[in-house]
Amino acid sequence: MNTEVIRAAQEHELMQAFSIRRKVFVEEQNVSEEEEYDEFEISSRHYLVLVDGHAAGTARWRETPNGYKLERFAVLPAYRNMGVGTALLKALLHDVPKNRTVYLHAQVPAMQLYERQGFKAVGELFYECNIPHFKMVLNT
Repeated sequence: MNTEVIRAAQEHELMQAFSIRRKVFVEEQNVSEEEEYDEFEISSRHYLVLVDGHAAGTARWRETPNGYKLERFAVLPAYRNMGVGTALLKALLHDVPKNRTVYLHAQVPAMQLYERQGFKAVGELFYECNIPHFKMVLNT
């Protein structure tokens, strides 16, 4: 299995990323399209994971007043538990600037993925799009 993480900067790459997000968030998790696609699409840096040349996962990061937020992690069901999420997270952490706080809102089932890369849960459980989350911050 050949796994490659690329920056999704070209139109066809972004369309692949958005397609993965639609399948995972809108179709599988019942998130409305209005909540899934937002005003930060243009200002975010998007990434795509290719497994043997096939689009398998995506995520993005953006700068916020609180630091750099990693978000919209989505892996297609056929590629889960194969290291795709880890490869994606490591690529984002490599590329994000190191001068500010790095954080994310983790769905509860995915928290271990982030913990293995040094993130710690902070605060109380909260819901986004009716899905339980914790804020997690990267320990530096």
